[in-house]
Amino acid sequence: MDAAQDLVKKDLEVLYQRLQSVNLPPELADKARGMVDRLSRMFYQGFYSEEFEKTNHYIDWITSLPWDKRVDRAIDLALIKSTLDKNHYGMDIVKERILEYMAVLKLRLGKGLGVARAPIIFLVGLVGTGKTSFAYALSEALGRPIARIPFGGMGSARDLRGQSRLHLESEPGQIIQALRQVQMKNPIILLDEIDRVTEEARADIMGVLVELLDPNQNNRFVDHFIDYPVDLSEVLFIATGNNTSNIATAVVDRLEPIQMPSYTDAEKIKIAESYLLPKAAADAGLEPGTLSIDPNLWPVIVRPFGYDAGIRTLNRTISGITSKVARLVVEGQARTVHLTPDNIKQFLPKW
Repeated sequence: MDAAQDLVKKDLEVLYQRLQSVNLPPELADKARGMVDRLSRMFYQGFYSEEFEKTNHYIDWITSLPWDKRVDRAIDLALIKSTLDKNHYGMDIVKERILEYMAVLKLRLGKGLGVARAPIIFLVGLVGTGKTSFAYALSEALGRPIARIPFGGMGSARDLRGQSRLHLESEPGQIIQALRQVQMKNPIILLDEIDRVTEEARADIMGVLVELLDPNQNNRFVDHFIDYPVDLSEVLFIATGNNTSNIATAVVDRLEPIQMPSYTDAEKIKIAESYLLPKAAADAGLEPGTLSIDPNLWPVIVRPFGYDAGIRTLNRTISGITSKVARLVVEGQARTVHLTPDNIKQFLPKW
């Protein structure tokens, strides 16, 4: 028994040390210490092992959250504009709207009003028009880490809010998981495709979204697993969706829709030449100059199967071309490849 008691004592000391190593909110710290105190009593009741696992798991989560860590970097509109321009061709109206939004955010922070404000940025557009990549470009420009929460097919509000610790193998929801991932309390959280949740869970999920996006509520967001209010007021939420028809009115009221336009063929050619091809070539390990393309071939590459509003298919097509060129280089069949009307068909995808 003495040896077992010594092991329990060491277990408890480790938990107490972990609690002391993190600057937790006072009430939460007291609650967690009470849970550890209770463990010592449970040793004599025969339930110590199971309860220790639960308590250890809980303390692991609360001590891994960024309660007081934040990115301390001023909003630089010129840097945001140059970053958006670097990552996205055209889209001037979208960029202007985002810059206006960030200007308001900068003024609010300067006056101590905080990040949280309604409505939040909601990028609306067809697949492949660059909604998600705009959020990542903003993350780069602001120097804030970004976490993406996919809503496509989400079937329960528990996915966002977590499950009570009373349930076996329970975990926090994706909001808390995102905070742990980024390790900052003022990151960007991308709520991706919020219009694509399952019909059965739509009402419950929309209810959680209302709370997340409301500045008057999100400073005390309660995840069922953590069971303590978490301040999300410094998080910069960005939402995306294909349309607004499947989004609750109460949620739409908290969104600022920014329409993502479809790309013209001329815009796609410019994007392909200046952005997609250089990146795809670098990703494939091709040296500069290995692959060249006749300018008059771009309309064929841009539209091999018909009209596509976005650039996702175009990006796959170009990646397929660079992969085929990479194989020719590795197999020693060519050192450089020039695409012409005579050979283009062998490089275009067959799907």
